[in-house]
Amino acid sequence: MATTTKIRPRALVHASGGPRYAVALAVDALGTGLLRPFLLLYGMSVLRLSAPATGIAMTVGAVVGLVCLPAVGRWLDRGARSTVVAASMLVRVLGVALLLAAPAGHVWLFTAAALFLGIGNQAWPAAHAALVSTVADGRERDAALAGGRALRNAGLGAGALLATACLAAGTAALQALAAVTGLAYLAAAALAWSVRVHAHPAAATAKGGDDEPAPRMRALLAANMIYVFCLNVPEIALPLVLVTRLHAAPVWLGGIFVANTVLVVTLQVPVTVLMSRFPRRSVLALAGVVLTASYLGFLAATFLGHGWGAPAVAAVSVVCTLGEIMYAGSATALVTALAPGHVLGRALARFQLSTGFGLAVSPAVITALAPHGPAALWGSLAAATLLSASAVRSPARADLNKGADLDRHESVDDHRLTGKRTEEGTEGRVGAW
Repeated sequence: MATTTKIRPRALVHASGGPRYAVALAVDALGTGLLRPFLLLYGMSVLRLSAPATGIAMTVGAVVGLVCLPAVGRWLDRGARSTVVAASMLVRVLGVALLLAAPAGHVWLFTAAALFLGIGNQAWPAAHAALVSTVADGRERDAALAGGRALRNAGLGAGALLATACLAAGTAALQALAAVTGLAYLAAAALAWSVRVHAHPAAATAKGGDDEPAPRMRALLAANMIYVFCLNVPEIALPLVLVTRLHAAPVWLGGIFVANTVLVVTLQVPVTVLMSRFPRRSVLALAGVVLTASYLGFLAATFLGHGWGAPAVAAVSVVCTLGEIMYAGSATALVTALAPGHVLGRALARFQLSTGFGLAVSPAVITALAPHGPAALWGSLAAATLLSASAVRSPARADLNKGADLDRHESVDDHRLTGKRTEEGTEGRVGAW
């Protein structure tokens, strides 16, 4: 069959869960963008907590939030879809309510708020991917996942810009932003629940058995923990390089952040659709090679000095963003292609566990490597990422070979983005509206 090379917006929206669900994603992302970048400031400015206490509370919330993922995976495998998405949004409403109720100096309530926000943030990606996998199949599903990421990044960026403009009003503005965030989560949860998408696991269970475990995918999960470091490079590694070594003006950081967001929003779907002519594992491995090249580019840029170093870092950051786009467009899609329908939720939960863990430890790893010099930082990241790319691509990896035939066949694509589905593979997966 022909490769998916065309983007049809109406079919893409349908494959993503429908118009109401798209609105729910946008509202949720906007609310998250309003508060998440300034949660540290909220703890320090509004609650009068110390910076270390605030940072530890946020880290604890994010890490402990990972504990919920096995339960989320089992819930998804019982057929729940939009209900789990709505629940991930509602639990964040509780987090915001605790945030608003916390008195000054009360670190435990702030920690509890960060925990509920962390649970929602960790549960949402797996629930969203499962919902899209229920509505769409094959390369249509891949494009829909990419579209959801682009929409979410647009909402996060818009929310962050709006929040930045409001910060001049001081602590009152932070409290107002938190309240608006809670309302946004509540509205998004209502919209997500209203689409009423659920799967029928009975047929898949009869074929595979309810007790069959999710595929281990050890090489993929281990590689993913290294790949996700790229998501924190613009926020953590580049500021360290630009500020402490190159002594660049803050405008370079702002420009890199804006460029990263714009590129993800505009290119995530086109690049994912363009790469649909290749097997997902090959694209994921290529993403690792591109990221490795960008890390080596950052290393070279640090030796250019103050005059040319900052522009070179900004240029290489575009390459890093392209690698990030390729990674994001293929990693989750590969998991959904490899996992049988009746254990899809548990497979996605394991994948999100590796993602969340990688995101949690990457700031500590990056900041620990940075004092040892650019070679230690970028050389280590490049070596680890290239090794991960090799592990993903290697045909000798049994845990990735399970389902490799499916990935190979889908590399020539299942169908175009017409909103139609092939009958193959839909039994036991496509839910009712």
